[in-house]
Amino acid sequence: MENENETRNVIEEIVQLIRADVSDGELRAKLEDYHESDIADAIELITKEERKKLYHILGAEKASDIFAYLEDPEEFIAELDIRSAAKIIENMDADDAVDVLEEVDEETQEKIISLMDDESSRDIQLIQSYEDDEIGSKMTTNFVKIRNNLTIKEAMKELIKQADENDNISTLYVTDAEDKFYGVVDLKDLIRARDYTKLETLIVTSYPYVLDHDKIDVSIEKIKDYAEDSIPVLNEEGNILGVITSQDIIEVVDDEMGDDYAKLAGLTSEEDLKETLGESMKKRLPWLVTLLLLGLFVSTIVGLFETVVAELAIVVCFQSLILDMAGNVGTQSLAVTIRVLMDEQLKTSEKVKFIFKEMRVGFFNGLLLGSLAFLGIGLYVTLFKHYPTGFSFAVAACVGGSLWLAMIVSSLVGTLVPMFFHKIKVDPAVASGPLITTVNDLVAIVTYYGCAWIFLINLFHMVQ
Repeated sequence: MENENETRNVIEEIVQLIRADVSDGELRAKLEDYHESDIADAIELITKEERKKLYHILGAEKASDIFAYLEDPEEFIAELDIRSAAKIIENMDADDAVDVLEEVDEETQEKIISLMDDESSRDIQLIQSYEDDEIGSKMTTNFVKIRNNLTIKEAMKELIKQADENDNISTLYVTDAEDKFYGVVDLKDLIRARDYTKLETLIVTSYPYVLDHDKIDVSIEKIKDYAEDSIPVLNEEGNILGVITSQDIIEVVDDEMGDDYAKLAGLTSEEDLKETLGESMKKRLPWLVTLLLLGLFVSTIVGLFETVVAELAIVVCFQSLILDMAGNVGTQSLAVTIRVLMDEQLKTSEKVKFIFKEMRVGFFNGLLLGSLAFLGIGLYVTLFKHYPTGFSFAVAACVGGSLWLAMIVSSLVGTLVPMFFHKIKVDPAVASGPLITTVNDLVAIVTYYGCAWIFLINLFHMVQ
């Protein structure tokens, strides 16, 4: 809470400073003491006229740094004339520029790109050429590249030259004579090196990389174990096209988690507040229609047990208990299984071991909860419903036993279904969540009413 107050105070300070009667030079100098993220928050609180004046005072380069932190930059881009907007976006990192341009209409996007310099427009078009699920769409062209045949002094000169345009300088990317990726040099090592040191001795040649058309989820698996500030993105020929920074990786993981969360709910992708009614319906309807059909099938199965309900109506009271617990267990197994399946190196023997582990978890959790249900329901039916003790605990045994069996099977379903989809190259998150809920309802219904029909009615001939 204290940090929130501090942030609000800083933002208020910036707003007051922007509105203060100071010279342009003094305002520009004082704003240098504040982080661009805080200035971006303050910009949202001032008027359109104040913003336009501020952009002019700060210049396109400083304004572009601030725009990278705006939540909805397209709203502020719309306030500018097309040339000013192009100048600001031109000075942004290519990946940030692409994010901003994606929010404006296609005609405006084309006009802005046409007004940019050749290098900026080329970098933007390169990133836009990739599909949204390819790692190339998330890379930045903000990096320093040097040749492996340079001396230490030449490498330092090249660094200083490129650092004017590229501020990701903690890692220098090295190429060979054919412009293929060769390795990296840590800035710290280059600074400490003596003039007589050979650059080759500083180059790490076994540095991790990803390919531009690699899928994002696959790329995350490749690079998540490396604590590097940035990872190069190469094409098939081995040329370096861009880099994925640690910040990019965080954003990618955040996006992937949002998408996976959406998929578990049966959505094709994550929704946002700006979507129209039609777009939201389009994302939700496909699985809902499928699940409606599956739900009708489950209802048909329930109809087969009309005799059980007619002769032993009290069993209906505990149906929701079995359904809910089976669904909960299946969802838990699903979440754990999807997390395990993220490891592409998982061996078949390890998968089999994992399946048996989940079954054991379901077995013992079901045994414990089934026993508690047996005791609790037996006492409840006896004391509050005033049924004979033998009848009460027979019903309780049916509920407890059904709960035990349903939890075992649901654990198995929650594990095997995502594994099956993963095997046939279908995203287990998008296919598993809603499907497992419905399948587990079917498992619970068949288990519960089946046990009641076999044991209570046919075997012990219990009726109300």
